[in-house]
Amino acid sequence: MHEGYMKRCLELAVLGAGKTSPNPMVGAVIVRDDEIIGEGYTSPYGGPHAEVNAVRSVIDKYGEDRARELFEQSTIYVSLEPCAHFGKTPPCADLIVDMGFKKAVIACLDPFAKVNGMGLQKLQDAGIETEVGVLEEEAKWLNRRFFTKLKEFRPYVILKWAETSDGYFAPLDGQRWISNNASKQLVHKWRSEEDAILVGKRTAQLDNPSLTVREWIGRNPKRILIDKNLELPENLAIFNDDAETIIFNAKKTDWKGNRKYIELENFDLYLPQQILYQLYLMDIQSIIVEGGKKTLDLFIAAGLWDEARIFIGADSWGEGIKAPEIEGELVEGTMVGNDRLMIIRR
Repeated sequence: MHEGYMKRCLELAVLGAGKTSPNPMVGAVIVRDDEIIGEGYTSPYGGPHAEVNAVRSVIDKYGEDRARELFEQSTIYVSLEPCAHFGKTPPCADLIVDMGFKKAVIACLDPFAKVNGMGLQKLQDAGIETEVGVLEEEAKWLNRRFFTKLKEFRPYVILKWAETSDGYFAPLDGQRWISNNASKQLVHKWRSEEDAILVGKRTAQLDNPSLTVREWIGRNPKRILIDKNLELPENLAIFNDDAETIIFNAKKTDWKGNRKYIELENFDLYLPQQILYQLYLMDIQSIIVEGGKKTLDLFIAAGLWDEARIFIGADSWGEGIKAPEIEGELVEGTMVGNDRLMIIRR
C-alpha cells in the first residue's frame, strides 16, 4: 500500500521537470483512511515545495480547522526528506510538525548538508511516526541530477547522439539527417527538462543549430559553446536572443547581452573538468552534450558522463565517421517511430 502512494508522489514530482532546478523534483501525497485527500509537487524554483502545496490543497478544500483535524489522522508521503532549513521558503519539516500529522513516509533522505537526516529528526522529535526507504531507488533515479550535483560537485551529464544502423555518426563530408521527426521532437522535450546544452565549435559551424525548444512547450536551456579562439561568426543561430549562451574560450572573460564569455586558463588541459566545474559554480544541475564527435569523445574519455541517449536510425551508410563508443548499463530500449532509442547509464 505504501508503494502505491509513493508511486503517486513520483508521478507528481515529474510534473516539475525543467522548472525546479537547482531544487529537486518532489511530490507529496496526504492519505487518511486509505483515501488521498491532498497532493502537490514542488513549484518552479523559489516557489512553495511539494509538502506546502499538498497541505494547501487540503486547507483549500476543507478549511484550516477541519484540515488540521484530518491531518492528525493522516499520513503524508514525500518522495524526498522534508527540508529542515530556511532557504527561499521556510522548512517543510516544521510545517508537517505544526500541522500535527500522525505519520510521515519518506522515499529517501536528502544529501544536502543542511537537510541530510535533520528533517527526519525534526519529525521524530515531535513524536511523528516515520518510515524511510519506500521506493528509495526510484526516488534517487528521479532526482539523479540533484544527487550528482551535491555529491560530485558537477552537473549531471547526458550524452546524446544519433547513429546509423551500421554505426556511423556523420558522413565524411556534408550533412545527412539520421533520426526521424518524432525523435527530433523528443529531443526538444529533453532540452526543456535540462538546465543547459553543449556543442563544440565544429557542430555550431556546420549545423548552425539554435539549440532551443521549438517543437515542445517549455523553457530554453542555457546554450554552452566551446570555441577556443573565438573564431565563430556572430550571425550564427547559437548567438541569437532566444537563450543565454556561455562561450568557453582561451581569449577573454566578458558579458555581452545574452552572451557570457568565460576564459579558461590552460584551455586544453582537463577541458571537460574545467567546463563542468564552472557550470557547477553557476548552479547548473544538468547538461546535455549534443556533439560533435570530438566533443562527445572528450567527455567519454574523461569518464565524465552519467547517461547516454542514443538514437539508432534505420539507414545503413557503409561509410562515414564512426559513432562514439561507450560501455554502461542499458536502462531502457524503445522504438521512436522507426528509430531505436537506447538509454545507457554509466
